[in-house]
Amino acid sequence: MFSAIIFDCDGVLINSESILRAFYIRRLGELGLNYEPDAYSKRFKGAAWPQFLALVEEEHREKFGKPLPDGCFDRIKDETWAEYKRALTPTEGIAALLSTLTLPKAVASNSGAASLERKLRHTGLLRHFDPHLVSLDHVARGKPAPDMFLLAAERLGAAPSECLVIEDSTTGITAATKAGMTSWGYVGESGGDADLPEMLRDAGASEIFSHHDEIRERLG
Repeated sequence: MFSAIIFDCDGVLINSESILRAFYIRRLGELGLNYEPDAYSKRFKGAAWPQFLALVEEEHREKFGKPLPDGCFDRIKDETWAEYKRALTPTEGIAALLSTLTLPKAVASNSGAASLERKLRHTGLLRHFDPHLVSLDHVARGKPAPDMFLLAAERLGAAPSECLVIEDSTTGITAATKAGMTSWGYVGESGGDADLPEMLRDAGASEIFSHHDEIRERLG
């Protein structure tokens, strides 16, 4: 059915999305920006770090009429890895899926290269993908542009039309759609966001899955 498969990382391979959501909701609240989990996900899910900072800066200026305090995110970013070391794990069922896949596979993530490798190494998943790790550092434009997925397909030696993408955000599904690839939405780490399946379908996902066992069965 496909000649290669490309995975997003955060929220698909590892539970980092749920960790960051809880962590940043607390930290943004300290800055006077308060979000419920669903609202946070709709606003920031899938955003690369520069885009996330720009969105927070915009909302802070709209609410308080002034920029964020100098250096406030330097401390927050430094604390992120401590949160990961405490709670970062592979998503449920992903190890079994990766172990049974015979298709060439890659990761395409809006993370930086060093962060992406570190997270995959920490969770024991790096061996399934190395050296096919495509990050924000490897392309001119991150998701929702298609550049990352097109580069991953090129490295895997696969035509875009023959690639399957597994994504958990509208940003990623949009990028896959622009790349001319089939995309499936994964919502197992969505934190109960009832609107996410419909949002992923609207962005171009052809199927929606809540567990990696379902994806494994679908791929046969």
